[in-house]
Amino acid sequence: MTKILLLGSGELGKEFVIAAKRKGIYVVACDRYDNAPAMQVADEREVFSMLDGDALEAVVRKHKPDIIVPEIEAIRTERLFKFEEEGIQVVPSARAVNYTMNRRAIRDLAAKELGLRTAKYFYAKTLEEFRNAAKEIGFPCVVKPLMSSSGHGQSYVHSDEELDAAFHEAMEGSRGDVKEVIIEEFIDFDSEFTLLTVTQKNGQTLFCPPIGHVQKGGDYRESWQPYTISEEALKHAQEMADKVTKALTGAGIWGVEFFLTKQGEVIFSELSPRPHDTGMVTLGHTTNLSEFELHLRAILGLPIAGIHLEHAGASAVVLAKSEDKQLPEYNLHDALCEDRTRVRIFGKPEQHIGRRMGVVLCYGDKDADTTALRDKAKRLASTIIPD
Repeated sequence: MTKILLLGSGELGKEFVIAAKRKGIYVVACDRYDNAPAMQVADEREVFSMLDGDALEAVVRKHKPDIIVPEIEAIRTERLFKFEEEGIQVVPSARAVNYTMNRRAIRDLAAKELGLRTAKYFYAKTLEEFRNAAKEIGFPCVVKPLMSSSGHGQSYVHSDEELDAAFHEAMEGSRGDVKEVIIEEFIDFDSEFTLLTVTQKNGQTLFCPPIGHVQKGGDYRESWQPYTISEEALKHAQEMADKVTKALTGAGIWGVEFFLTKQGEVIFSELSPRPHDTGMVTLGHTTNLSEFELHLRAILGLPIAGIHLEHAGASAVVLAKSEDKQLPEYNLHDALCEDRTRVRIFGKPEQHIGRRMGVVLCYGDKDADTTALRDKAKRLASTIIPD
């Protein structure tokens, strides 16, 4: 029986484990805290910090997995090269995971090595470097930790007076031992979108229909599929996604994020070598295969006959409203009274204000109005955790 070691056990990992179990795969789910969402559906669990290289190695030696699937960035990624050399498959590859664990490596690869259009950017380790970079970039600008998740530490800066607070917020929001920030020019974009890109072991690179999304503070709040974009712009995005994923190597699904400017220019933003938050919309029957099923098939080398849009759909997150170690009383009644609606509760064991606790998915016919679906999803998401 094939055994997968899942590094990171959040809501995306949970859906991936469910897909894996449906294919008869044995899964060991790991995270830094117990009873994380993916652990609730996996065969075994391990609780440890994946930034502890010795602890990571001990778990690998204990379970002897065939495949290691990282779900988060905060991993001692240099150890993955050793595991890969020993014949353990790392998804999508040790190179890809190492490059994408922080924004410096992936941004330099995209902008400097591959020549992709990105926002102008600088790095800073000190407040002085940060202030000098801000002078070069100008205002407004965007500040992010080099390594973080769910938008932690990200902010928009509009003046000199906001620089100190933004720098300290980025440093405090950094995950792992990477204490450096990236400061970017603000792109006056019309919208943002994700192009889920599937690289295969023995097949051509495939693309899901583009997904529009809205983020707040760098954290996903809603997404919809399909996203309206010109054929020319979509082709350009696909070419960039194909170029960067081939450079990183490996098989699996990638969440490649882009800005679309008001002038119709496509600009590369970020990339994740795993299922993407915004891709949860595919759980609502938008495509014939969800992003989690696509990821699993690519990892296992199973055929993917095609990716098709079957419904228009939208997703909206359910956010915690309090700080509490007790779970809220979820109200599913109002949402489930509506046709073509799905609710997924993630099963996180604690609440923190603004933490994603679930998602509402609404779908309709292929040509349904995505604006109406978005409004419906957001309205219903607001009812799941009562005030």
